[in-house]
Amino acid sequence: MKTVNVVAALIINQDQVFATQRGYGEFKDGWEFPGGKIEPGETPEEALKREIKEELATEIQVEKLLTTVEYDYPTFQLSMQCFICKVERGNLTLLEHEAARWLSYDELDDVDWLPADRIVMGELRKYLIKDQNEKEK
Repeated sequence: MKTVNVVAALIINQDQVFATQRGYGEFKDGWEFPGGKIEPGETPEEALKREIKEELATEIQVEKLLTTVEYDYPTFQLSMQCFICKVERGNLTLLEHEAARWLSYDELDDVDWLPADRIVMGELRKYLIKDQNEKEK
């Protein structure tokens, strides 16, 4: 089975994360973290910055790798590196997605995540709780 290597941006603003709804393709209408395929010669961080600029007309700061998810879809295996990111410049303008939402920790289950993105939730929740606890200190 073919492996597709992608990157995803978990764009955090205070206690919220940015989620997008696919507007095209086999998984249209499913919710995901924005990102895309790594092109030959790109680092994962470079690919993520390029994808977010192309999809959301925004420049991001890639802070750290949160997790890597391996998921077997029916026709391919997905290897998705998920990075914690912050908006550096721009307004997160939807150029390819159908919709988007800022989700608080309590709202993470309010959208119909794609299967691989659903797996990220456990690590994201741990990160948000840790981040929130550090801010309260």
